[in-house]
Amino acid sequence: MTGREPIEWPGSGPPRSTAFGDLYYSAQDGLAEARQVFLAGCGLPDAWRDRRAYCVGELGFGTGLNIAALLDLWARERPADAHLSIFSVEAFPVQAVDAARSLSAWPELGNIADALTSRWPGRARGFHRVDLPQLNATLDLAVMEAADALEAWSGAADAWFLDGFSPALNPQMWRPELLELVARRSAPGARIGTYTVAGTVRRGLAARGFEVEKAPGFGAKRQRLTARRPGDVHPEPPNRRVVVIGAGIAGASLVRAFAAQGVDAQLVTSDAPAASAGPAALVTPRLDAGLGPQAALFAQAFARARSIYTESPANIIATGAVQLATGPKDEARFGAIASSDLFDDREVSFLTPAEASRRVGEAVAAGLTIEGALVVDPGSLLAVGETMRATVAGVERAGAVWRLMDDAGRVVIEADIVCVAAGMASARLVSDLALKPVRGQASFAAGVGPVQTTLFGGYIAPAPGGVVFGATHDRDDEDLAPRAEDHRRNLANLAAVLPEIARALEGRPLEARVGVRATTSDYLPLAGAAASAGLFVLTGLGSRGFTLAPLLAEHIAAQALGRPSPLPGPLAALVDPARFAARARRRGRQ
Repeated sequence: MTGREPIEWPGSGPPRSTAFGDLYYSAQDGLAEARQVFLAGCGLPDAWRDRRAYCVGELGFGTGLNIAALLDLWARERPADAHLSIFSVEAFPVQAVDAARSLSAWPELGNIADALTSRWPGRARGFHRVDLPQLNATLDLAVMEAADALEAWSGAADAWFLDGFSPALNPQMWRPELLELVARRSAPGARIGTYTVAGTVRRGLAARGFEVEKAPGFGAKRQRLTARRPGDVHPEPPNRRVVVIGAGIAGASLVRAFAAQGVDAQLVTSDAPAASAGPAALVTPRLDAGLGPQAALFAQAFARARSIYTESPANIIATGAVQLATGPKDEARFGAIASSDLFDDREVSFLTPAEASRRVGEAVAAGLTIEGALVVDPGSLLAVGETMRATVAGVERAGAVWRLMDDAGRVVIEADIVCVAAGMASARLVSDLALKPVRGQASFAAGVGPVQTTLFGGYIAPAPGGVVFGATHDRDDEDLAPRAEDHRRNLANLAAVLPEIARALEGRPLEARVGVRATTSDYLPLAGAAASAGLFVLTGLGSRGFTLAPLLAEHIAAQALGRPSPLPGPLAALVDPARFAARARRRGRQ
């Protein structure tokens, strides 16, 4: 987001929106207002008593005050082991520094405010997930227009904070179509709290089945609204046993994603090497000048992976990367990507040939700088606790549970939910997975460096004790034996773009890192429910497993547990494992 900031600070009072000319919260006491209008207005904390999961939706994230008040109450009054999901919408997000300044007016929120602002969402278009593990809570912030956000969200809120700016100043936030979406995204028994008693809002909620009442207002506002959707809260299923099959970053990410939802998952792996094991791994987005759903998927996955991995310095080998132009259309493509709203400000910037050459250290063409790109240590990210070692030859349904079977037909373990994340081996465990193998060999040279991580179709990046570069892409090849010819191919590809670096590597002994990537015909992963209830797959990540796996694992954990996904609906459709069968059915009808 560029241009004028959405917030201004007039004198000593509360901040004001530059887009709508309205205050973000009451000049009398914004926290007291939030507690009365939204928390008490939605019957909290009583409404979440005896619940293991509770979901709050909000229109108008603003400075985060309502959510900070909610988290403060949740920290004091939450049920044991319960998880809170929050979904909020903001078309004009403020920066963390402004949120911190605003929330500092209430020292009693100090710890909550620090936890929230230290993980403050970015301002790129799309969904942003924020983990708050110390509170057993997650926040998904949709940076987009409210109607688009609600259309794309998969959740059903138990409570709604309707806190858009005044209906007179921001009528778009209160129009009937938006209230219809709120109703569609409400669970039975859902409650609504809002400061406005405008007739259009009262009538709009009543017309959509809500029981609407006026209540005493806060400060200068004489009245406020509360509303309730008829119906009983659906009973929650008992705790479910979750098993994840897979030794790579997909399996590790699934274990982490379930843990973030308060659910332990048992990881089961064989002794076979994972394609994602190695001396170093890259975390970069796939750059798509079309700027459509596929570009949005990779941009959101990149941002999510970066936020998770940077939680621990031990995960990070290096930061920042340069993507070099290698074709005549690349400069125009890079310009379109750099000027898009899919990345945060200054996250991706165009580089002239001179600027790119200074970054890389030798004469090169124009390029892009990807400031948030990472080189990560796979070993630290794949270590997710206790692992069961077993060869799983089959997965079968037995009544209400799934059984993992070994090659002798013996039961390895039983579970209610099984997630298959075993790369190419996933196709032997789940039918109809349209996977194709691509062999890749990277080359490692010790005693060289440091280098700027550089992408050019291939790549070169720092690794512990040296550099790693490559890698080959050989379709329908699953041979794991190292090949001297592949080292020569990697050096030749490097020399075509970075000849000085390639000369420094000539004659050095090279070590091979060989893996077989699982890919699909449309170059998009498989992430979601399989055809049978309780069975999920995460595979087909290709060469971007470390970028894609964290977000897609959270999507699967949400699906499996019946909780809101961080993945917008159109992006979830891109990775749905059933998409190939659906396309085949459409072709058959045509």
